[in-house]
Amino acid sequence: MFRVGVDNYGLFPLGLGPMETLQWALDHGAEGVAFSGLGELERRKLDCRQLLRMKDFAEEHHMYLEWGGGQHIPRDLTTWEKKDLFNHNRTAAEEAEKLGTRIIRSCSGGLMRWNPKSLSTKQLLDEMVVALSAQKQMLIDHQVILAIETHFEFTTFELLRVFEACGAKPGEWLGICLDTMNLLTMLEDPILATERVLPWVVSTHIKDGGIRVSDTGFNSFTAPFGSGVINFHKIFKLLGARSVGARLVPLSPLHLNIEDHGGDFDIPLNDPEFRKEFPDLTDQEMKELTLLSEETRQKMQAGTLAVLDRKDWAAVCEDRMVQNISLLNSLVKQI
Repeated sequence: MFRVGVDNYGLFPLGLGPMETLQWALDHGAEGVAFSGLGELERRKLDCRQLLRMKDFAEEHHMYLEWGGGQHIPRDLTTWEKKDLFNHNRTAAEEAEKLGTRIIRSCSGGLMRWNPKSLSTKQLLDEMVVALSAQKQMLIDHQVILAIETHFEFTTFELLRVFEACGAKPGEWLGICLDTMNLLTMLEDPILATERVLPWVVSTHIKDGGIRVSDTGFNSFTAPFGSGVINFHKIFKLLGARSVGARLVPLSPLHLNIEDHGGDFDIPLNDPEFRKEFPDLTDQEMKELTLLSEETRQKMQAGTLAVLDRKDWAAVCEDRMVQNISLLNSLVKQI
């Protein structure tokens, strides 16, 4: 039902090129690689010949590939100047087509609503609908799906409204890359959020984490797979049954891409102005997040869960990614 692989973001500290990343994945029991992004140097070196080498390697070893580099917010999130996404995403689509994959992960940045100087969420969403609608035929022509990550940009409620405004249907040209831990940072319960976007999920970032009460509201953080508070058993059962009416979403089996890194994220929910940035946050969702925060507290008190500083990730990334692959494979076999 599932194939277990890695997202190359978790391996960035190793300094591997695309072919080296594929070999690393093969050597450590992963069934594929989602290249959600490349470093600047590797990006400059990328050409058609290298893409075909990657495709040949994956086919020879029966591995899957997913691609990245897509964007969906037509703004520079530093200067807020407008930018044209069409040619940018067309390049990603052409590369994905050469690799023989339908999936392009899309991420434009994040944490906009944490910054009071940023453009309004509504304006960004409205501009996103216009920009994505203009790309519909291009993405269909290349037979790819732009998989928008549940990142620190928009909630699942907002993404669903964007899909509706674009006139998109599940399994066609827009989809979701479900990042399980990022949902916590956007004040969404992972189970409820997965249920909301289930027909749209075409890619994943399998990442564990915790959420704890802080002086300003909540604080979320990453964790090794299986040590956090995300109920992957329930999520995988949901993902295994995803469908659109009687028609299965055209991506089977779904790939479970392990993503991991260090770091934690402050969520100043006690600030009334920040709270206004999450109008879809319901009492039910808050109840579930509160229960997860209590579970986090208990695990931290027992010493089985802790925050890893982002600067310390490089020292542990390889061992932790290898462990993540092993534990995820074990859980998938149980299911």
